[in-house]
Amino acid sequence: MAENNSSIESVKTIVEQDRDWLIDLTQRLVRIPSVNPKFESDPAINREADVQSVIEDEIGKLGFATEKWDALPGRPNVVGNLAGSESRSLILCGHIDVVPVGDSSRWAVDPFGAEVKGGRLYGRGSIDMKGGVAACIAASRAIRKAGITLEGRLSIHTVVDEEAGGFGAMDAVKRGKLAKAVLVAEPTWGDIMPAEGGLEWARVTIRGRTAHSAWRYNEIYPQRDDPGRLEPGVNAIELATRFIEALRHYESNRTRAASHPLLPAGMNTINVGVLHAGAGLGANGLPVIMTNPAIIPDIAVIDLDMKFLPTENSADYRRDFESFVHHFAQTDSWLRANPPTVQWELGGLHFPPLNTPVDHPLVQSLAAHKSAVGRKPDIKGFVAVCDAAHYAGAGVDGVIFGPSGDGFHGDDEYVDVESLVETAKVIAASVIDWCGTK
Repeated sequence: MAENNSSIESVKTIVEQDRDWLIDLTQRLVRIPSVNPKFESDPAINREADVQSVIEDEIGKLGFATEKWDALPGRPNVVGNLAGSESRSLILCGHIDVVPVGDSSRWAVDPFGAEVKGGRLYGRGSIDMKGGVAACIAASRAIRKAGITLEGRLSIHTVVDEEAGGFGAMDAVKRGKLAKAVLVAEPTWGDIMPAEGGLEWARVTIRGRTAHSAWRYNEIYPQRDDPGRLEPGVNAIELATRFIEALRHYESNRTRAASHPLLPAGMNTINVGVLHAGAGLGANGLPVIMTNPAIIPDIAVIDLDMKFLPTENSADYRRDFESFVHHFAQTDSWLRANPPTVQWELGGLHFPPLNTPVDHPLVQSLAAHKSAVGRKPDIKGFVAVCDAAHYAGAGVDGVIFGPSGDGFHGDDEYVDVESLVETAKVIAASVIDWCGTK
């Protein structure tokens, strides 16, 4: 889609000449702590609104019509639009919330200092993903500075809460903030990622029957079922251990049965993440008593993180898992009469799959321009999940492409400065390819 080579060369030159502007913007964003308050609540570091004010101001200066609203209380999304046709519309997207610093004594730099040394810009959120956000804005700025008028609508979305499930992007999608395609500038080390698996959080609740532990023999040792026999207990923890073992076989069969060419074989795993067990089911869906081993427990609650392939859909995946749970219950007389229950979208979390074709014009444009300014990129899948999923679930073709770095969710996080500049050049060129010019 390289319709205007001179325009593309112009914007690349402007990004290079104005690299200090890009570095400065990244530093300004990193220096504002915007830790997701779901992980650590402190007004001094939960400053997402301040980050969004900087972004709204910068894109407003470029002529974007901006909107800002609270996706969650006190936690605003920002959307900017340059008017154009819908048939060639494109969203540049990034999240501005970050994970907590952790033990700051393990950092060799100020976590919010945005120090540049050795070609690296350090700080929490530098690579995940304020650098990518800044690259999107710098790409848009270069296009505007070059005097280029795009045919398609160009939007910038900066959203909150990606680190805790993507509820900022979900809210933008629910409000109809969509386009024909979306580029999410998560760190990809310069590779092009048009696919990621779907993700479900599910809760399986297994019910047993409480009894005093002194009468456990009445449950496990052969007894005459005489009229005076006490009703035996049913240990829900033991049922849960059998379920988890069966789940491992189910997972193994699924991972062997199918894979995706852009993702590692076996990525469609099921992680047993949390297990609550005890006596009495509380209103919150968890056992009430979990500190008394003298009670045969009647409740086991298993929370699962479940990944599925980009070629699968949520409805079929859920139906298949529920069938497995049903057939597991048929192996036990108690469970046949008291089957386990499955709750989907635990905590409201659900990521649809992303499966954009490799030959999609946006994918091919990014690959061509990345090859022109640096190494030839790999085209592969994103092994985690990100906000591209929520747009994909609404029918938007998505691609993930962003800079290089390290330390995300860890110590001494940084973004590589050269990759930051390169990313902005590639994004600017691909915006021109995709949106076209007038």
